[in-house]
Amino acid sequence: MLLQILLQAAEQGGAGLAVFGAAIGAGLAAIGAGLGIGKIGGSAMEGIARQPEAAGAIQTAMLIIAALIEAVALFAAVICLLISFKL
Repeated sequence: MLLQILLQAAEQGGAGLAVFGAAIGAGLAAIGAGLGIGKIGGSAMEGIARQPEAAGAIQTAMLIIAALIEAVALFAAVICLLISFKL
C-alpha cells in the first residue's frame, strides 16, 4: 500500500515526493520535540525530588531548554511548510 502511494507520487514529477518528505519531516520534528520535552520534564522532576532546595534553578533551566527545543521544532515545521507550499 505504501509503495503504491510512493509510486503515484513519483509519477507527478517529484513534486509529490517533496510534499511527502516535507510531511514526514514535520512529523519527525513534532515527535522529536515531544520526546525532548518529555525527557527534560522527567529529569527535572527527578532532580527536584532528589534536591528540593535547588528547585528554582532546575525549573529555570528546564524552561529555557524547553523553549529552545520548541523553537527548533517550530523552525523545522516552518521549513517543511515552505517546502510543501513552494511546489
